Amino acid sequence: MACAQCDDTGWKPVELDGVHRVERCDCWRERLVRDRLAEANVPKRYLHCTLDTFSAYNESLEKAAARARRVAEAFPVVGKGLLLEGQPGVGKTHLAVAVLKQVVQASGARGLFYDTRDLLRVIRSTYDPAIRTTEIEVLRPVMQADLLVLDDLGAEKTSEWVDETMNLIVNTRYNERRLTIFTSNYLDIPDDTDPNALLFRIGARMRSRLHEMCEFVEMDGADYRELPANGGVDDLVTLWKMRRRTLPARASRAARAQLREPPGRDGKADLKWPGGRAGT
Repeated sequence: MACAQCDDTGWKPVELDGVHRVERCDCWRERLVRDRLAEANVPKRYLHCTLDTFSAYNESLEKAAARARRVAEAFPVVGKGLLLEGQPGVGKTHLAVAVLKQVVQASGARGLFYDTRDLLRVIRSTYDPAIRTTEIEVLRPVMQADLLVLDDLGAEKTSEWVDETMNLIVNTRYNERRLTIFTSNYLDIPDDTDPNALLFRIGARMRSRLHEMCEFVEMDGADYRELPANGGVDDLVTLWKMRRRTLPARASRAARAQLREPPGRDGKADLKWPGGRAGT
């Protein structure tokens, strides 16, 4: 059925101060947003994600949600993107997708989501002569999107080609001042010898760019994938407290700083947590 206001032309007649004119119809805007969301490449698993459905049950998650909301509401006048860092399952992708969706819905901007490993796989496939596409056809929307979400930064296997490709993407968006949101399971620890450090995974040059492009936001929480089918926020809080007590390998910056403090008189590092000194 044709739109009653514009007869599917996308323009509706209006009268302002006695002057007849036309303006974009609401149906055109709704169709634009629907098309832009369909083109954004958001995985089905995350299509439901919004800022309002994000469970912020501790201070770090509340701060992350507030910063994500600030970026979404201020777009396009946003100086920096976000790099959401933390252990798997804390909700980094949820927040990133929620910002992407809100920006597209509010402004009709071109948004794009990619898992970093999947993006590299798609780019690499362009070298297959059986696939009729070119590298630039893949890279153009990635570089030109008004808002790009790159999920799981650092999870890709490192190589010279990976470094060059990722630096090309990041540098282009950096130079064009295009908003980018990254998520990563690797914390921003200034240690290029620690395999669990973001610096080790992406290199000093890209890390430097990211610090100018993004606000780094560390998220601490439970792994929601461990939540029982009928679980709720209280269960997430319980799982989060259990995770904190175990002091996982990918601990917070503060915990890692404590681990690197000089050993005590007995030659064992004081961890400053209930587990006592290392080796006890």
